[in-house]
Amino acid sequence: MNVTSVEWRSPRWLALPDLPGAQLRLAEGLFADPAGLFALLRAVTPWEQHRLHIYGRAVDSPRLSCWVGDPDAVYTYSRTRFEPRSWTPPLAELRRGLQELCAQPFNSVLCNLYRDGRDHMGWHSDDEPELGPAPVIASLSFGATRRFRLRHRRDKALGLELALTSGSLLLMAGATQRNYRHDLPRALRVHEPRINLTFRQVG
Repeated sequence: MNVTSVEWRSPRWLALPDLPGAQLRLAEGLFADPAGLFALLRAVTPWEQHRLHIYGRAVDSPRLSCWVGDPDAVYTYSRTRFEPRSWTPPLAELRRGLQELCAQPFNSVLCNLYRDGRDHMGWHSDDEPELGPAPVIASLSFGATRRFRLRHRRDKALGLELALTSGSLLLMAGATQRNYRHDLPRALRVHEPRINLTFRQVG
C-alpha cells in the first residue's frame, strides 16, 4: 500500500453521553482500509522509546513514540524537549484530510505504538502551554481496539469510557484538557498492537 491509495470515507458520528465541561466527538468508518494504513504507519514511522521524568526519576515510556511536525513545532513534555521529525507521506495525507474534516489547522502529531496490551499510558491531560488554553486534539486509532478513559480532575463521579476501534477518530476540544484527565489502561488480554496518532496545533 502507498499513500496515494488512502481512501477516505464519510465519517459515522456516534452519539456520546453528555460530559459536563468537555467537548467530545467520536467517529468511525473514516477509512476504506484501516488495516493497510496500520501496516504502512508501523513500517515507515521512525519509532523511538522516549524517556519520561516521573517523581524525579527518568524511566522508559511504556510505549514507542515519534514526534512529527512542521519545523517550528517544538514540544516539551515531561521536562523533555522534542524537536519534530519531518512529515512522512502517510502522516501528511492524514493531516490534510483531518484539517479538511475538522476545519482546524494541525502542525504536528504525536505518534504512539502500543506493542500489545502491556503498553499503556497513565492519567494525564494534554495541557502543555504550547497547546494553548483550549486545544483541539484529533486522535486517530489503528489496530487493536483499546479502552480509553476520561475522568474529571475534581469530581471523580464524572467520567467516560470509550472503546477506540481501528480507523476511529476522537475529537477533544474546548475545556476538555483543562477539566479532564485521560488514560489508556493495560489490557493483558490484548496481544495485538495499536497505533494512535494525536494531531494538534503547537505554538
